[in-house]
Amino acid sequence: MTELSHETSAPHAERWPALPLEAWRDTCTTLHLWTQVVGKVRLARAPMINHWWQVPLYVTARGLTTSPIPHGARSFQIDFDFIDHRLAIHASDGALDSFPLEPRSVADFYGEVMGRLRALGLETRVWTMPVEIADPIPFERDHAHAAYNREYAHRFWQVLVQADRLFTAFRARFVGKVSPVHFFWGSFDLAVTRFSGRAAPRHPGAPNVADVVTSEAYCEEVSSAGFWPGGAGMEKPVFYSYAYPPPLGFPDAPVRPDAAFFSREMGEFLLPYDAVRTAAAPDALLLDFLQSTYAAAAELGRWDRSKLERLVPAR
Repeated sequence: MTELSHETSAPHAERWPALPLEAWRDTCTTLHLWTQVVGKVRLARAPMINHWWQVPLYVTARGLTTSPIPHGARSFQIDFDFIDHRLAIHASDGALDSFPLEPRSVADFYGEVMGRLRALGLETRVWTMPVEIADPIPFERDHAHAAYNREYAHRFWQVLVQADRLFTAFRARFVGKVSPVHFFWGSFDLAVTRFSGRAAPRHPGAPNVADVVTSEAYCEEVSSAGFWPGGAGMEKPVFYSYAYPPPLGFPDAPVRPDAAFFSREMGEFLLPYDAVRTAAAPDALLLDFLQSTYAAAAELGRWDRSKLERLVPAR
């Protein structure tokens, strides 16, 4: 059996559900902001790690988690559960609190999270301005975003489960420096990043992102791939792959599958989620995209591939 044999007998529609942005845009926006509230708690408490790796969330068998966050001699974690639709706070001394995920404003969600942390003796102060979005509203004043559709929140998590599984299989092929599979709450995407081992030129910056973030995130050469549900000009969910710095000829490199294309506006290769969802073999199609776009970046960028890669043995 190979790494592709993780596919189950469940129909593709169950494992790769439809996720049209127009059907859940309001929920997507609200959930994005809720994850920023929770993510900023982790940012406020966790010690700095290279490339900001201390701040993302992670996919779980039920939703998303901060993973353990230090608080003095205690630790705690905050979990989104997209099966029972609850937000739970677990502390290392056995303390636990939770509340339902349901339509509520960002201001209400923020107040609920902060109040329950305080009641558990885990009070944490955060900068309440959302990041990486246009026209941000401080959490405590945002009464405009208040949607939560259970079905689409669950579907989004189902897609993250599949993407996380395959990104992890792809990550296993690399013995060089490679990130965990992160869910970045700022940009609201799931990503995995490989490093060449060489320093990169200073990043020129990105819209709505502080220079201190991009300069640390991209201080080394990378090939990064991920999943994004869409938004901010992209009206459909996509898988993406990019290189920084982009080597000469990268936009014109041949990649697979045929549905993939280079977006000059976004500066990266894109593969529509629907092309994966409707494929006869979604796992193989996505892994082909990940491998071919990485190979383009590594070949054109003259990475030392013999030292950075390994074949995944049959299992």
